Amino acid sequence: MIFFNGWEGIARTLVIGVLAYLALILTLRISGKRTLSKMNAFDLIVTVALGSTLATILLSKDVALAEGVTAYLTLVGMQFLIAWLAVRSSTIRDLVKSQPRLLFFKGNFIDAALRSERVTQDEVIAAVRAQGIPQLDQVEAVVLETDGSFTTLQRAETGTASSLKGVTGFGNER
Repeated sequence: MIFFNGWEGIARTLVIGVLAYLALILTLRISGKRTLSKMNAFDLIVTVALGSTLATILLSKDVALAEGVTAYLTLVGMQFLIAWLAVRSSTIRDLVKSQPRLLFFKGNFIDAALRSERVTQDEVIAAVRAQGIPQLDQVEAVVLETDGSFTTLQRAETGTASSLKGVTGFGNER
């Protein structure tokens, strides 16, 4: 039948669903905060894969709970390994993570960066507004972060924008 195949399927989905959910929570807690951090492309892939694995465990009678938990552990283990390697190797880090990008600096939009990142001036202005800053001349910089969010830095009365160190487009990289 299309609407109801019997209570056995519903009972299986409930039991496996609860157990798979608990296994996923346990796996994520063991793997640490990095697995649940703000997502860059690398993290998004793992998150989507975990969701897909959970759905497959819940809905496919061909996948046993033990196989699904093994899939969770494999995905989280690979994420842990790649994150561990990225901390120790700039080559791996460059492969899996993008760099933050300077989009606006000291009153000027950086048009090449906007085009490259496919961001409009209106989106940058909206990010400034979201921070409660009424005028662009109060803004030192707007950065597109590795997770796709915008960071808006207000102008400082003294000193340099030292928090921009490592941002593509700041300093000699511009």
